Amino acid sequence: MPAPQALGEEGEVIAYLRSPVAIRERCQELFEMVVAERSPHFNCNLSQLERVADYVIEVMHEQYPDLQIPFHSRWRHFEAGGIPRLAQLDEKLAGLTPTQKAAAKYDLAIISVLLDAGAGDRWHYCEQDTKLVFKRSEGLAVASFQMFCQGTFASDRHQPLQVDAQRLQALTEQELAQGFQANLENPLVGMTGRLNLLQQLGQVILASPQMFGEQNPRPGNLVNFLLAQVKNNQLAAQTVLNAVLEGLSDIWPGRIEIAGVNLGDVWYHPAVSNDGLVPFHKLSQWLTYSLLEPLQELGVEITGLDALTGLPEYRNGGLCLDLGLINVKNPNIFSQSHSVASEIIVEWRALTVILLDYIAATVREKLSMSAEELPLVKILQGGTWTAGRKIAAQLRAGGIPPIQIESDGTVF
Repeated sequence: MPAPQALGEEGEVIAYLRSPVAIRERCQELFEMVVAERSPHFNCNLSQLERVADYVIEVMHEQYPDLQIPFHSRWRHFEAGGIPRLAQLDEKLAGLTPTQKAAAKYDLAIISVLLDAGAGDRWHYCEQDTKLVFKRSEGLAVASFQMFCQGTFASDRHQPLQVDAQRLQALTEQELAQGFQANLENPLVGMTGRLNLLQQLGQVILASPQMFGEQNPRPGNLVNFLLAQVKNNQLAAQTVLNAVLEGLSDIWPGRIEIAGVNLGDVWYHPAVSNDGLVPFHKLSQWLTYSLLEPLQELGVEITGLDALTGLPEYRNGGLCLDLGLINVKNPNIFSQSHSVASEIIVEWRALTVILLDYIAATVREKLSMSAEELPLVKILQGGTWTAGRKIAAQLRAGGIPPIQIESDGTVF
């Protein structure tokens, strides 16, 4: 794959579409279209903004009474059921250097986030040690955590707590299904998509030794690539996102390309100016948020947190729909399922990105807190994602999202 900087004008377009600036600008176009009543699918009722902010604040106080909120990242899900799995992981990694520990945590986070697309409402995971049963994101997190600890993703049985390219490429659907306890009675959506993603990851790691290492190529070596870019003990969050998008873009299947470069979570909408492309990079930003904490544990200060955007997925988007901030014009939208590439889903996701910024600003104003004290990544955690899940559970059996999405296991 050619590097964007080597492609001239096309490279500039690729770099732009990989930026949070592009996400907000392109989503803003669709937001303004909806507000101007030019969308056949949605309208937006900003008078509900205070109500939504109040609901989010209520949920934040329930979850974190002192408002000491951690980042919205994969690490939260590993503690599902109140089990101190991260402390258990730290014990297992005790013999490693701090950088080696961070590399192991990168291995785990990258694998687990890539396996975190929607599970469907029929799947569950029963943890062997605790006998606790988990569904959806928590289930996928605990399952992938246990697979990692059992050495499922490692070639060397003597060093199980790592992920390497060779093993990823050799992984079978049967092994993955076994790790997730998935079968005909306990079906997991998008199993083939998840496997393909991991196998592609193995190939990408081998193809980019400058990012993932020449000796023992593994996802966790990305930590060394990022540490080399730390200046004055600081690293911008967007630098981490850039590395994720550059290093992993080729794993996404069947996406829009420019000059042979896979754009990833970027979709077409005819109402958007220039090329009509709308970037979201949901999983990549979720992964970025998850890669920040191991860097902080190494003493690196993360700057520019709010440059990244809110995550346009069905919990945050569902919150906006369920509380009337977004309304559908045609109720048939609720009764059908929609492709990720459809205008309806692209608009819904774009509205979600912009409205999360509005909600965050309103929440901070009501709490008299600054963006530094309460960055978007904490509002998502405290916050909008949890509130979206809560209201969905109150309104619909199984807490399913208000709009049904046809998922291949690689977007949500």
